[in-house]
Amino acid sequence: DFKRGIDHWCIHAGGRAVVDGIVKNLKLSPSHAEPSRYTLYHYGNTSSSSIWYELDYIRRYGNQKRGQRVLQVAFGSGFKCNTAVWLCLKTTSPSTVPPPATASFE
Repeated sequence: DFKRGIDHWCIHAGGRAVVDGIVKNLKLSPSHAEPSRYTLYHYGNTSSSSIWYELDYIRRYGNQKRGQRVLQVAFGSGFKCNTAVWLCLKTTSPSTVPPPATASFE
């Protein structure tokens, strides 16, 4: 199961159908998609920059630990897909302030 090698997920927030499709096909949990749904809900489809908003969400609220991995998956027009795996270099404390509008992003 490749998901054991990834701790945090940044799925291109190109629309609800995009996020739902990735979650379904990769058999991800709702928590894996939380940064993407949060970004889509608060910023909309910002094209390829959405993965950077998601990375910031993980940095602030994801309780990252040294050595964990973050997978970024982005899609472009036509048949374009790009991925990157980032390695956390230090442990970060999650923000004591919860994300705004923590209601369901569905």
